[in-house]
Amino acid sequence: MIPLKLVFLGSDPIALPLLNWLVEAGSGLANVVAIFTQPDRPVGRGQKITANEIKTWALARGLPVFQPEKLTDEVRGHLAALDADVGLVLAYGHILRDDFIGTPRHGTLNLHTSLLPKYRGASPIQTAIACGERETGVSLMRIVKKLDAGPVADVERVAISPLDTALDVEAKLAAACVPLVARSLPRLLDGTLHFETQNEAAVSHCRKLVKDDGVLDFTAPAAVLAARINGLFPWPACSVEFKGQSLKLGLADVTGGPTIAGVPGEVLGADSAGLLIGTGAGVLRMRRLQRPGGRMLPATEFLRGCPLPPGTRLASCPLPTLFK
Repeated sequence: MIPLKLVFLGSDPIALPLLNWLVEAGSGLANVVAIFTQPDRPVGRGQKITANEIKTWALARGLPVFQPEKLTDEVRGHLAALDADVGLVLAYGHILRDDFIGTPRHGTLNLHTSLLPKYRGASPIQTAIACGERETGVSLMRIVKKLDAGPVADVERVAISPLDTALDVEAKLAAACVPLVARSLPRLLDGTLHFETQNEAAVSHCRKLVKDDGVLDFTAPAAVLAARINGLFPWPACSVEFKGQSLKLGLADVTGGPTIAGVPGEVLGADSAGLLIGTGAGVLRMRRLQRPGGRMLPATEFLRGCPLPPGTRLASCPLPTLFK
């Protein structure tokens, strides 16, 4: 098989395991001929203009890099000049025009980090965890004008454990892209990669997350709160107010049965794994916490420097919906 000439479009480090595979073990299937990624942006407190990790990766390998602000006719001309067989998109950050999508010989495919049609939209990883899912995955789909609505050819499933944060699941999904692409590219070339229309009756749309999403309502069940804490870490991250400080939460789970324990929001004490909080049903265990300006610490270490005595009441706020 002659390797497919592949153009990759992406701007997030979730793509790095796949890109590394493409230029190493997968080089017999595909030859990456160029990278399209977002322009350099200001980063950090100093707002220094910085290249993203995809651009840095590409330049280190001598690959052409295109960073258009908009996908103009001129940009489409650059893509056409590459004479690519296929385009592959993962977390690019641009809405692609129809003529752009159709420029590569076999079209442009997208890797979406959910089991479509569930969790279309901007925050599929975080929302799946926050909703208590125990499985998610990567879907390989054709791009259509309607967001994440294209027909799906194949999926690679990954498990979500009760102690997985969004960071953990993102790493699993990044790795899952490799076998999915490895088995799909040969089928694309020989015409056996078939796409099935999504079931519109099962669609859900998750929205872009904002800072204000990181609140907790302790009248909700402990399992709901633990899932929300883990799904929203590291950003926007859930937090609680204590003595005028916002304490960020990095990991949580549930201990005890589903019965009411204490008053919702009441600190019940601590065990060897975390801080115990009463909820509407069951006991929430906060396993990692962080003070402003400090490091995220295991709860036992955190509580030595910032004790939260039993009987302390933590305020509740209504849980925002994560769906459009």
